[in-house]
Amino acid sequence: MLRLRDIMATEVVAISSEASVREAMELLSRHHVSGAPVVNGSTLVGVVSATDLMEFAAALPGVPTELDTREEWSESVDPSLDDQVDNENEPGCAFYADMWEDAGPDVTQRLATPSTPEWNALEEHTVGEAMTRAPLVTLEPDASAEVAADLMRTKGIHRVLVTEDGVLVGIVSALDIVKAAADHRFTVRQFVFNRDDGIIF
Repeated sequence: MLRLRDIMATEVVAISSEASVREAMELLSRHHVSGAPVVNGSTLVGVVSATDLMEFAAALPGVPTELDTREEWSESVDPSLDDQVDNENEPGCAFYADMWEDAGPDVTQRLATPSTPEWNALEEHTVGEAMTRAPLVTLEPDASAEVAADLMRTKGIHRVLVTEDGVLVGIVSALDIVKAAADHRFTVRQFVFNRDDGIIF
């Protein structure tokens, strides 16, 4: 029987729940993996996949909602030259702040600073917000690869965390299962000895 300890990866790429969503995306991309366990110290707290991160990023609100000011504009008169001169000292982004209903009182200052979350929302949110929490799908190292494959199929997941006494010791992905199958490691060979001819089949 092929056991998980025979095919699992023991050098596991893990990430902290406090890491930003951007850091998680960069980590998965750098290591060419589609997901990673999430740990706080040595404690396993969840798992995050590329799909989790993309769905979370897609659900983030975009720029603030634009106000419908078409009626106001049609009834207003052009600002005088004096008004334009008075507003010369305002930051350029003040124009856009006037059009956003949920921009907040300090939007001008925030938009004028490129390091603020408005410029990079992925750095404002953490992995803990996007990850899948308990109950996590885990198996012991001595569990069979067939059990892991069936678990992945029924749960619709691409990896199983391997834990021993609650501690993460490895990870088995669908690709690991496929490689084992391609190498015929699931095949059980039976040898039959013919006593009369001394031949092993």
